[in-house]
Amino acid sequence: MCKACDYTIHGAQHHFGWDKSIAPVETVAPGSTILFNCMDSSAGQLGPSSTVADVAALDFGKINPVSGPIYVDGAEPGDALKITLEGFAPREAEGSAWGWTANIPGFGLLADQFSNPALTIWKYDAKTMDPALWGDQGRVPLKPFTGTIGVALAEPGLHSIVPPRRTGGNLDIRDISTGTEIYLPVEVAGALFSVGDTHAAQGDGEVCGTAIESPMDVTLTLDLVKSANLKMPRFTTPGPVTRHLDAKGYEVTTGIGPDLMSGARDAVAGMIDLLTARYGMSAVDAYMLVSTCGDLRISEIVDMPNWVVSFYFPRMVLE
Repeated sequence: MCKACDYTIHGAQHHFGWDKSIAPVETVAPGSTILFNCMDSSAGQLGPSSTVADVAALDFGKINPVSGPIYVDGAEPGDALKITLEGFAPREAEGSAWGWTANIPGFGLLADQFSNPALTIWKYDAKTMDPALWGDQGRVPLKPFTGTIGVALAEPGLHSIVPPRRTGGNLDIRDISTGTEIYLPVEVAGALFSVGDTHAAQGDGEVCGTAIESPMDVTLTLDLVKSANLKMPRFTTPGPVTRHLDAKGYEVTTGIGPDLMSGARDAVAGMIDLLTARYGMSAVDAYMLVSTCGDLRISEIVDMPNWVVSFYFPRMVLE
């Protein structure tokens, strides 16, 4: 229990999809600090003892639950909701914190190349947050964050939670972590804020479609910036964002051509080829591993007609 929190939103107080007609579970004043018990992105369909058969049986109507919504007094269209991420506390099961990474058929940057389900279950120490073990080959540094964070859209009806939107949502930005301040454009009275999809680690791009998906308690503070008139989310980090990965440098592969999506695919495929050849792991294992800790970057987008996309894999993971 967060002693400094004004409210607690329990795991059962969640919903699937953005809809301004969903009744708020709490009404709070600006400046309130709230503890959210967030579920993992499978909404409990996967757990520490799950098998690959459970991935194939996933109900996609119950993916990415978000806790809330919260009505913030005084929030009006045109304002910005300022969210300060105060901290993350992984929840334990079977004696340790845990998470999962999966290849879900039909989902991910290379879905056409990886059509069969696959699953990795991770266990880690919630107190020390030491790197999570990848079999006997690697250690993935952890950096907890929330993948989905947003407010309701002005348009009526139920909107899927899967794509990111101008009001936030499934952003999957690794740096929305402890100390980050994120600003979201308010489109409806009260903002109707929700949060979920917590991760223990992810690379920029989340290339296989999943990170280390891990249930966590999230503490955050909600404030208002009146008449901000934001068009899209923006955020401020409290300091460096890659220090947990930088210690031993990177292996980098590239994709070059006139299409950024093709370049991204080529860069990731090149890294999978490198890892499978060097370490003898399967291609789908390499695909899931790089999704948790490798970073896609646009290296060049001005020298027409070809652009450069690079994929950075931290050498410390496997050395």
